[in-house]
Amino acid sequence: MERNILIPDTDLKVSPLGLGTVDAGVRWGKDGADQDLIYGTYMDQGGNLIDCAHVYADWQVVDGRQEVARAERVTGDWMQRNGARDKVVLMTKGGHPVYTHPDMDLHINRVTKADMRGDLVGSLRTLRTDYIDIYFYHRDDPRIPVEEMVETMQDFVREGKIRYFALSNWSAERQRAADAYCKKMGYRGSVADQALLNLGSKYMNPLPDDTLVYVKGGLYDYHVENRRSLMMPYMGNCSGFFHIYAAKGEEAVQGHPYATEGNLRMARRLRELTEKYGCAVTNIVLGYFMQEKFPCVPLYGPINAASIVEAARTFDIQFGPEVYDF
Repeated sequence: MERNILIPDTDLKVSPLGLGTVDAGVRWGKDGADQDLIYGTYMDQGGNLIDCAHVYADWQVVDGRQEVARAERVTGDWMQRNGARDKVVLMTKGGHPVYTHPDMDLHINRVTKADMRGDLVGSLRTLRTDYIDIYFYHRDDPRIPVEEMVETMQDFVREGKIRYFALSNWSAERQRAADAYCKKMGYRGSVADQALLNLGSKYMNPLPDDTLVYVKGGLYDYHVENRRSLMMPYMGNCSGFFHIYAAKGEEAVQGHPYATEGNLRMARRLRELTEKYGCAVTNIVLGYFMQEKFPCVPLYGPINAASIVEAARTFDIQFGPEVYDF
Protein backbone atom coordinates (compact mmCIF):
# COMPACT_ATOMS: atom_id res chain seq x y z
CA MET A 1 0.00 0.00 0.00
CA GLU A 2 2.25 2.78 -1.24
CA ARG A 3 -0.40 5.16 -2.56
CA ASN A 4 -0.48 7.35 0.54
CA ILE A 5 -2.89 10.27 0.57
CA LEU A 6 -2.05 13.73 1.92
CA ILE A 7 -5.07 15.37 3.52
CA PRO A 8 -5.11 18.93 2.12
CA ASP A 9 -3.86 21.73 4.38
CA THR A 10 -2.57 19.30 7.00
CA ASP A 11 0.65 17.37 7.56
CA LEU A 12 -1.27 14.08 7.65
CA LYS A 13 -0.22 11.49 5.10
CA VAL A 14 -2.37 8.38 5.43
CA SER A 15 -2.34 4.93 3.88
CA PRO A 16 -5.15 4.05 1.42
CA LEU A 17 -6.67 1.56 3.87
CA GLY A 18 -7.42 2.27 7.52
CA LEU A 19 -7.42 -0.42 10.21
CA GLY A 20 -10.81 -0.59 11.93
CA THR A 21 -10.46 -1.82 15.50
CA VAL A 22 -14.03 -2.70 16.48
CA ASP A 23 -12.89 -6.34 16.91
CA ALA A 24 -9.68 -5.56 18.80
CA GLY A 25 -9.35 -7.87 21.77
CA VAL A 26 -12.49 -9.74 20.77
CA ARG A 27 -12.53 -11.38 17.34
CA TRP A 28 -8.76 -11.00 17.01
CA GLY A 29 -7.99 -13.40 19.84
CA LYS A 30 -6.46 -12.84 23.24
CA ASP A 31 -4.42 -9.84 24.34
CA GLY A 32 -0.71 -9.70 23.63
CA ALA A 33 0.75 -11.74 20.79
CA ASP A 34 -2.57 -12.24 18.99
CA GLN A 35 -3.13 -8.49 18.84
CA ASP A 36 0.49 -7.78 17.89
CA LEU A 37 0.08 -10.06 14.88
CA ILE A 38 -2.92 -8.09 13.58
CA TYR A 39 -1.49 -4.61 14.11
CA GLY A 40 2.00 -5.70 13.03
CA THR A 41 0.76 -7.27 9.80
CA TYR A 42 -1.16 -4.11 8.97
CA MET A 43 1.95 -1.98 9.54
CA ASP A 44 4.11 -4.41 7.54
CA GLN A 45 1.72 -3.97 4.60
CA GLY A 46 2.32 -0.22 4.65
CA GLY A 47 -0.66 0.81 6.76
CA ASN A 48 -0.47 3.70 9.22
CA LEU A 49 -4.08 4.74 9.94
CA ILE A 50 -5.64 3.29 13.11
CA ASP A 51 -9.35 3.94 13.65
CA CYS A 52 -10.88 3.56 17.12
CA ALA A 53 -13.93 4.80 18.99
CA HIS A 54 -14.52 5.15 22.72
CA VAL A 55 -17.49 2.76 22.48
CA TYR A 56 -15.88 0.02 20.40
CA ALA A 57 -16.51 -3.43 21.89
CA ASP A 58 -18.50 -2.01 24.84
CA TRP A 59 -21.30 -4.46 23.98
CA GLN A 60 -19.01 -7.52 24.00
CA VAL A 61 -18.66 -9.98 26.86
CA VAL A 62 -15.12 -11.36 27.02
CA ASP A 63 -14.12 -13.92 29.63
CA GLY A 64 -17.38 -13.32 31.43
CA ARG A 65 -17.21 -9.54 31.69
CA GLN A 66 -17.79 -6.35 29.74
CA GLU A 67 -15.03 -3.77 29.50
CA VAL A 68 -15.70 -0.15 28.58
CA ALA A 69 -13.43 1.14 25.78
CA ARG A 70 -11.85 -2.29 25.32
CA ALA A 71 -10.75 -1.63 21.71
CA GLU A 72 -8.98 1.57 22.73
CA ARG A 73 -7.30 -0.16 25.64
CA VAL A 74 -6.06 -2.99 23.41
CA THR A 75 -4.78 -0.46 20.86
CA GLY A 76 -3.00 1.45 23.61
CA ASP A 77 -1.45 -1.78 24.89
CA TRP A 78 -0.11 -2.55 21.43
CA MET A 79 1.32 0.93 20.91
CA GLN A 80 3.02 0.82 24.28
CA ARG A 81 4.49 -2.66 23.81
CA ASN A 82 5.83 -1.85 20.37
CA GLY A 83 6.69 1.86 20.65
CA ALA A 84 4.31 2.47 17.76
CA ARG A 85 2.57 5.71 18.76
CA ASP A 86 4.73 7.97 16.60
CA LYS A 87 4.44 5.58 13.64
CA VAL A 88 0.67 5.83 13.22
CA VAL A 89 -2.03 8.37 12.52
CA LEU A 90 -4.31 7.67 15.46
CA MET A 91 -8.03 8.36 15.19
CA THR A 92 -10.79 7.88 17.70
CA LYS A 93 -14.35 9.08 18.14
CA GLY A 94 -16.44 10.43 21.00
CA GLY A 95 -20.06 11.33 21.63
CA HIS A 96 -21.70 8.06 20.63
CA PRO A 97 -24.78 7.05 22.63
CA VAL A 98 -24.05 4.69 25.50
CA TYR A 99 -23.53 1.22 23.99
CA THR A 100 -22.97 -1.28 26.77
CA HIS A 101 -25.37 -3.66 25.04
CA PRO A 102 -27.06 -3.75 21.60
CA ASP A 103 -30.52 -2.76 22.88
CA MET A 104 -29.57 0.72 24.07
CA ASP A 105 -31.44 3.68 22.56
CA LEU A 106 -29.11 5.04 19.89
CA HIS A 107 -31.16 8.24 19.59
CA ILE A 108 -29.98 9.60 22.94
CA ASN A 109 -27.36 12.09 21.81
CA ARG A 110 -24.14 12.62 23.77
CA VAL A 111 -22.29 15.35 21.89
CA THR A 112 -22.41 18.25 24.34
CA LYS A 113 -19.11 19.85 25.30
CA ALA A 114 -19.15 17.99 28.62
CA ASP A 115 -19.88 14.67 26.89
CA MET A 116 -17.07 15.14 24.38
CA ARG A 117 -14.55 16.24 27.00
CA GLY A 118 -15.39 13.26 29.16
CA ASP A 119 -15.00 10.85 26.24
CA LEU A 120 -11.77 12.48 25.05
CA VAL A 121 -10.16 12.34 28.48
CA GLY A 122 -11.20 8.70 28.71
CA SER A 123 -9.76 7.96 25.27
CA LEU A 124 -6.43 9.59 26.09
CA ARG A 125 -6.24 7.51 29.24
CA THR A 126 -7.13 4.15 27.66
CA LEU A 127 -4.97 4.75 24.58
CA ARG A 128 -2.15 5.98 26.84
CA THR A 129 -1.26 8.92 24.66
CA ASP A 130 -1.09 12.68 25.16
CA TYR A 131 -2.92 13.53 21.94
CA ILE A 132 -5.17 12.17 19.19
CA ASP A 133 -4.24 12.93 15.58
CA ILE A 134 -7.84 13.06 14.30
CA TYR A 135 -10.72 13.22 16.76
CA PHE A 136 -14.28 12.65 15.50
CA TYR A 137 -17.74 13.59 16.56
CA HIS A 138 -19.25 10.09 16.35
CA ARG A 139 -22.76 11.50 15.94
CA ASP A 140 -24.45 14.88 15.52
CA ASP A 141 -27.20 16.73 17.36
CA PRO A 142 -28.88 19.31 15.09
CA ARG A 143 -30.25 21.07 18.17
CA ILE A 144 -26.72 22.25 19.03
CA PRO A 145 -25.43 25.08 16.80
CA VAL A 146 -22.47 24.04 14.64
CA GLU A 147 -20.57 27.06 15.95
CA GLU A 148 -20.71 25.64 19.47
CA MET A 149 -19.68 22.17 18.30
CA VAL A 150 -16.75 23.51 16.29
CA GLU A 151 -15.54 25.61 19.23
CA THR A 152 -15.59 22.53 21.47
CA MET A 153 -13.17 20.85 19.09
CA GLN A 154 -11.08 23.98 18.69
CA ASP A 155 -10.69 24.11 22.48
CA PHE A 156 -9.26 20.57 22.35
CA VAL A 157 -6.87 21.66 19.59
CA ARG A 158 -5.72 24.68 21.60
CA GLU A 159 -5.14 22.45 24.63
CA GLY A 160 -3.00 20.09 22.57
CA LYS A 161 -5.28 17.12 23.21
CA ILE A 162 -6.08 16.68 19.51
CA ARG A 163 -4.35 17.81 16.33
CA TYR A 164 -7.36 17.91 13.98
CA PHE A 165 -11.06 17.23 14.27
CA ALA A 166 -13.45 15.38 11.97
CA LEU A 167 -17.09 14.32 11.67
CA SER A 168 -18.98 11.06 11.49
CA ASN A 169 -22.64 10.60 10.54
CA TRP A 170 -23.27 14.27 9.84
CA SER A 171 -25.53 15.52 7.05
CA ALA A 172 -24.16 17.54 4.15
CA GLU A 173 -26.06 20.61 5.36
CA ARG A 174 -24.46 20.49 8.79
CA GLN A 175 -21.01 19.89 7.35
CA ARG A 176 -21.37 22.85 4.99
CA ALA A 177 -22.46 25.05 7.90
CA ALA A 178 -19.45 23.92 9.96
CA ASP A 179 -17.15 24.60 6.99
CA ALA A 180 -18.55 28.10 6.59
CA TYR A 181 -18.02 28.90 10.25
CA CYS A 182 -14.46 27.54 10.20
CA LYS A 183 -13.65 29.62 7.12
CA LYS A 184 -15.01 32.71 8.86
CA MET A 185 -12.90 32.03 11.96
CA GLY A 186 -9.75 30.99 10.11
CA TYR A 187 -9.86 27.39 11.41
CA ARG A 188 -8.72 24.41 9.36
CA GLY A 189 -12.08 22.75 9.88
CA SER A 190 -13.03 19.11 9.62
CA VAL A 191 -10.36 17.01 7.90
CA ALA A 192 -12.40 13.83 7.35
CA ASP A 193 -15.88 12.36 7.24
CA GLN A 194 -16.90 8.84 8.25
CA ALA A 195 -20.17 7.63 6.76
CA LEU A 196 -21.58 4.55 5.06
CA LEU A 197 -20.39 4.01 1.51
CA ASN A 198 -19.48 0.82 -0.32
CA LEU A 199 -19.92 -1.17 -3.51
CA GLY A 200 -23.46 -2.18 -2.59
CA SER A 201 -24.75 0.88 -0.73
CA LYS A 202 -26.47 2.41 -3.76
CA TYR A 203 -28.95 -0.47 -3.95
CA MET A 204 -29.04 -1.77 -0.37
CA ASN A 205 -32.03 -1.69 1.95
CA PRO A 206 -31.73 0.64 4.97
CA LEU A 207 -30.10 -0.83 8.07
CA PRO A 208 -32.01 -0.95 11.38
CA ASP A 209 -29.82 1.78 12.90
CA ASP A 210 -31.33 4.95 11.46
CA THR A 211 -28.66 7.17 13.06
CA LEU A 212 -26.20 6.09 10.36
CA VAL A 213 -25.64 8.49 7.47
CA TYR A 214 -25.21 7.21 3.91
CA VAL A 215 -23.02 8.85 1.28
CA LYS A 216 -25.64 9.59 -1.33
CA GLY A 217 -27.55 12.57 -2.68
CA GLY A 218 -26.40 15.82 -1.11
CA LEU A 219 -23.61 14.19 0.90
CA TYR A 220 -22.20 12.53 -2.20
CA ASP A 221 -22.24 15.89 -4.00
CA TYR A 222 -20.57 17.50 -0.99
CA HIS A 223 -17.57 15.18 -1.29
CA VAL A 224 -17.33 15.63 -5.05
CA GLU A 225 -17.06 19.38 -4.45
CA ASN A 226 -15.02 19.38 -1.23
CA ARG A 227 -11.70 17.50 -1.28
CA ARG A 228 -10.53 19.04 2.02
CA SER A 229 -12.65 16.54 3.96
CA LEU A 230 -11.34 13.06 3.19
CA MET A 231 -14.07 10.45 2.88
CA MET A 232 -13.35 7.49 5.18
CA PRO A 233 -16.15 5.00 4.47
CA TYR A 234 -17.14 2.48 7.09
CA MET A 235 -18.77 -0.90 6.38
CA GLY A 236 -16.61 -1.04 3.28
CA ASN A 237 -17.00 -4.81 2.97
CA CYS A 238 -20.81 -4.57 2.60
CA SER A 239 -21.37 -6.57 5.79
CA GLY A 240 -19.91 -9.61 4.04
CA PHE A 241 -22.72 -9.81 1.45
CA PHE A 242 -20.55 -10.47 -1.60
CA HIS A 243 -18.30 -12.85 0.32
CA ILE A 244 -21.26 -14.88 1.56
CA TYR A 245 -22.77 -15.02 -1.92
CA ALA A 246 -19.50 -16.19 -3.47
CA ALA A 247 -19.03 -18.89 -0.86
CA LYS A 248 -22.58 -20.18 -0.39
CA GLY A 249 -24.81 -18.87 -3.17
CA GLU A 250 -27.97 -16.82 -3.40
CA GLU A 251 -30.01 -18.70 -0.82
CA ALA A 252 -27.45 -17.85 1.86
CA VAL A 253 -28.01 -14.10 1.46
CA GLN A 254 -31.81 -14.12 1.54
CA GLY A 255 -32.94 -11.41 3.95
CA HIS A 256 -29.56 -9.67 3.91
CA PRO A 257 -29.87 -5.85 3.68
CA TYR A 258 -27.77 -5.92 0.51
CA ALA A 259 -29.81 -8.67 -1.16
CA THR A 260 -31.48 -6.48 -3.79
CA GLU A 261 -31.60 -7.09 -7.52
CA GLY A 262 -28.94 -4.48 -8.22
CA ASN A 263 -26.49 -6.08 -5.79
CA LEU A 264 -27.38 -9.62 -6.85
CA ARG A 265 -26.48 -8.70 -10.44
CA MET A 266 -23.07 -7.59 -9.25
CA ALA A 267 -22.67 -10.66 -7.06
CA ARG A 268 -23.33 -12.95 -10.03
CA ARG A 269 -20.40 -11.36 -11.84
CA LEU A 270 -17.93 -11.94 -9.05
CA ARG A 271 -16.65 -15.31 -10.24
CA GLU A 272 -15.92 -13.91 -13.70
CA LEU A 273 -14.21 -10.83 -12.27
CA THR A 274 -12.08 -12.62 -9.71
CA GLU A 275 -10.93 -15.06 -12.37
CA LYS A 276 -10.17 -12.29 -14.85
CA TYR A 277 -8.05 -10.32 -12.38
CA GLY A 278 -6.71 -13.28 -10.41
CA CYS A 279 -7.93 -11.70 -7.20
CA ALA A 280 -10.21 -12.26 -4.21
CA VAL A 281 -13.73 -10.98 -3.58
CA THR A 282 -12.22 -8.60 -1.01
CA ASN A 283 -10.17 -6.94 -3.77
CA ILE A 284 -13.23 -6.33 -5.95
CA VAL A 285 -15.14 -4.87 -2.99
CA LEU A 286 -12.31 -2.58 -1.83
CA GLY A 287 -11.23 -1.71 -5.38
CA TYR A 288 -14.52 0.14 -5.76
CA PHE A 289 -13.17 2.98 -3.64
CA MET A 290 -10.38 3.67 -6.12
CA GLN A 291 -13.01 4.29 -8.81
CA GLU A 292 -14.98 6.90 -6.85
CA LYS A 293 -15.20 10.54 -7.89
CA PHE A 294 -13.42 11.70 -4.73
CA PRO A 295 -10.57 10.28 -2.64
CA CYS A 296 -11.63 7.51 -0.26
CA VAL A 297 -9.75 5.74 2.51
CA PRO A 298 -11.97 2.84 3.55
CA LEU A 299 -11.81 1.57 7.12
CA TYR A 300 -11.25 -2.18 7.11
CA GLY A 301 -11.96 -4.52 10.01
CA PRO A 302 -9.97 -7.71 9.35
CA ILE A 303 -10.87 -11.22 10.43
CA ASN A 304 -7.24 -12.25 10.85
CA ALA A 305 -3.74 -11.36 9.68
CA ALA A 306 -4.14 -13.18 6.35
CA SER A 307 -7.19 -11.06 5.50
CA ILE A 308 -5.07 -7.91 5.93
CA VAL A 309 -2.50 -9.17 3.44
CA GLU A 310 -5.31 -10.01 1.03
CA ALA A 311 -6.94 -6.60 1.42
CA ALA A 312 -3.65 -4.73 0.99
CA ARG A 313 -3.13 -6.40 -2.39
CA THR A 314 -6.12 -4.42 -3.71
CA PHE A 315 -3.98 -1.35 -4.26
CA ASP A 316 -1.60 -3.22 -6.55
CA ILE A 317 -4.37 -4.27 -8.97
CA GLN A 318 -5.36 -2.08 -11.90
CA PHE A 319 -9.09 -2.65 -12.21
CA GLY A 320 -10.71 -1.59 -15.45
CA PRO A 321 -13.87 0.56 -15.46
CA GLU A 322 -15.94 -2.41 -16.65
CA VAL A 323 -15.71 -3.94 -13.20
CA TYR A 324 -18.03 -1.33 -11.71
CA ASP A 325 -20.16 -0.36 -14.70
CA PHE A 326 -23.28 -2.05 -13.31
